[in-house]
Amino acid sequence: MTDARVGESETSPDPRRWRGLWVLLLGQFAALLDVSVTNVALPSIGRSTGSTPSELQWIVTGYVLAFGLMPIIGGRLGDIGGRRRIFIVGLVGFVVSSAAVGLSPDPVFIIVARVIQGLFGGVLGPQVSGYIQNAFPRAERGRAFGRLGLALAVATALGPVVGGLLIALGGPEFGWRLVFFINLPIGITAIVLALAWVTEARKPSSTRRQSLDVPGAILLGIAILCVLFPIVEFSTFRSGWIFLLLLPGAAFAALFLRREARLTSAEASPLLDLRLFRQPSFTIGVTFILLYFCGSTGLPLVLTLYLQQGIGFEPLQAALAVTSLAVGSAVSAPIAGRLVPRIGRPLVVLGVTLFIIGAVWIAIVVAAAPALTDPGAIILRLAFPLFLIGVGGGAVITPNQTLSLADVDRRIGGSAGGVLQTSQRVGAAIGQAAIGAVFFAVVAGSAASTATGTPAAHPQDFSTAFVAGVMAAIVFSLAALALGLLDLRATRRRRIAADTPGQG
Repeated sequence: MTDARVGESETSPDPRRWRGLWVLLLGQFAALLDVSVTNVALPSIGRSTGSTPSELQWIVTGYVLAFGLMPIIGGRLGDIGGRRRIFIVGLVGFVVSSAAVGLSPDPVFIIVARVIQGLFGGVLGPQVSGYIQNAFPRAERGRAFGRLGLALAVATALGPVVGGLLIALGGPEFGWRLVFFINLPIGITAIVLALAWVTEARKPSSTRRQSLDVPGAILLGIAILCVLFPIVEFSTFRSGWIFLLLLPGAAFAALFLRREARLTSAEASPLLDLRLFRQPSFTIGVTFILLYFCGSTGLPLVLTLYLQQGIGFEPLQAALAVTSLAVGSAVSAPIAGRLVPRIGRPLVVLGVTLFIIGAVWIAIVVAAAPALTDPGAIILRLAFPLFLIGVGGGAVITPNQTLSLADVDRRIGGSAGGVLQTSQRVGAAIGQAAIGAVFFAVVAGSAASTATGTPAAHPQDFSTAFVAGVMAAIVFSLAALALGLLDLRATRRRRIAADTPGQG
């Protein structure tokens, strides 16, 4: 693979690169906001449209599955057609489909529009990471990815709060529609500014025609769907038989990898250039972030279930209770982005260690007072450990992206970013399913809260289930920590060998 530094000295950086990045982050912010804001709107959607529980589940699942299918394909499209162009196409599709959701007359229409929204939303992320790879010198990429981490944290923090305020403003019939209409002014503004301020990276001259590997995209899409569907839908089907889909998923994945290996060897425009995995930093980064996301996304899920089903929190109260987590991430992400060029992988190891410490702290706090139901006392006790978890997360996600893409050829930066995002989506699905399953297994047979403001009859059962879920999240996080430590040890050995006379 061509070295990532090829071409860095050929042209000076675009002086408008930071302004262009903020525009791209504005569009990505809309897609990220939509993930967290929709959960708050589900009860209102159900009451307004008469949606069944299964339909409400698919309003979320349809978006998640479609969003998870697109990063690698979207990244490759950006490599071929240009980040700016594909970003604008994706954002236009996201805005139009958001409007369609808001105007939907019935649940089926909402589900279809949400799937389309997820497909276009999944295209946006790889363009941002690819743009950072192309537009920024190596020394600045940590800071640029820090801005991306900040956008993620702010969208996560604001989503439930904005959703609650919009629903209150628009009322039970129109409020949930405002949740999706909010994407229109944000998206249109980003489109206009992208046309004015975002410049397209100059492509290196090549005699080879670049094209999208459509058969590979189909094989990859089926494989990812077979993996994600049983994980995401297990809570609905409640049957282990659904995991038989993993078998055809593995078969399609094998066919996809075989095809991509052949195209890579022939340098015939593969969808996934397998030479990416010759870079140890990229392979470690992809595996590490998958394991980390299993724990980091599963923990907030069981916390929300504990607060709402066990304690009787309103959705907005539950959102405010975890705000300190998002604040911690927003504080640490840009700082970590500036530090990662100097510290490197030890910073990521420190981040996951802080996450584990915060998770253990929360488990101890809840286990020490399992029957506590006072909302104010619970929020105060959880605030600092959640903040610590957020600080750890901000020190993991941003630096890991920077380190994973550091040695990747900038011409396929979009594809590489798509692989990273796909590993995050798969990790999130596995974590939420596995940790959620632990929670529900422990709390089985105990009646949940029947009304906001009223705790469950036996809140200590939900406390126990929450602690069990946190322990499962810690197991995933310990696996990520072990991988990070092994990578540090291997890196140190390589440096010692290189510095030893007569070796290397």
